[in-house]
Amino acid sequence: MKTLTELEDFMTKPSTNLIEDIKLVDGDILILGVGGKMGPTLAKMTKRAIMEAGIQKRVIGASRFSSGELREELEECGIETIAVDLLNDEELQALPDVKNVIFMAGNKFGTTGNEHFTWAMNAYLPGRVAEKFKNSRIVAFSSGNIYPLTNVINGNCSEEVSPNPIGEYAQSCLGRERVLSSFSYKNKTPMLMFRLNYAIDLRYGVLLEIAKSVLEGKAVDLTMGSVNVIWQGDANEYAVRSLLHCDTPPRLLNVTGPETLSVRWLAEEFGKRFNVSPVFENEEQTTALLNNASKAHQLFGYPKVSLQQMLDLTADWLTNKGETYNKPTHFQERKGAF
Repeated sequence: MKTLTELEDFMTKPSTNLIEDIKLVDGDILILGVGGKMGPTLAKMTKRAIMEAGIQKRVIGASRFSSGELREELEECGIETIAVDLLNDEELQALPDVKNVIFMAGNKFGTTGNEHFTWAMNAYLPGRVAEKFKNSRIVAFSSGNIYPLTNVINGNCSEEVSPNPIGEYAQSCLGRERVLSSFSYKNKTPMLMFRLNYAIDLRYGVLLEIAKSVLEGKAVDLTMGSVNVIWQGDANEYAVRSLLHCDTPPRLLNVTGPETLSVRWLAEEFGKRFNVSPVFENEEQTTALLNNASKAHQLFGYPKVSLQQMLDLTADWLTNKGETYNKPTHFQERKGAF
């Protein structure tokens, strides 16, 4: 895989399961925050699934669309677009009422020093969205950061583990869930909290960051010694199929890959592919941010793109000097300062 066209085609190709499930989703689909890192490919995959299913259904992407050519790109794929500032209540209320909402809008990076905006986006806005779309079903993107760090040996956090968020970003993500849940109880709105970490795209993500460090001879930080990852295409598919599993009170769903991955091991795997010896700094701690997504795998099956495939794709992408985003995940952060 050497070009963005190849990457986008691979990432947005709908599975047979998604095509069958999209037939069961009644009504149109509105994606709030479509302009983020995952939104464009989620929208394109959804539209492709609808077309391949041979059904009629609108896919609408809402975002500020403040820069770039994304709006035109989405419209060329048959996706309707609406430019909107979701924090402007007049513009929010003017959005069309649809049966299905995938709520992706939020703020993470730049929280430190801008906490007020993060709380407005992550905790205030969800209440306004829930009131506006009280007659819809809502899949709301959340974060695995709401969980406490867990012992690497004893197992990962399942949905039964009580949240204990570290830092204001993670606290605001739990705020999002609590506010949405309140409106779900009040209005009987079916919802699902989509607790994701970490989605992998060849242009950004945990694997890319580790691979770049290895390739460039930079030290790989072992502060967060273990991680979970999932291919972005698989995460997007899970999100769309989650529309069939919304409930009130809201359903909680962890979304990530099945493996607990050693950062050291990942670096060594990239070292083999690049024929270099990784350099490390700091030491692994006994705890890490790790989630158990076995319920999601039970619902949707294991991710289609395997870990070894992600490693190979990432290494080839870097070797071929593929385009990358300057959007670090800060997965090493243990004090919640984003």
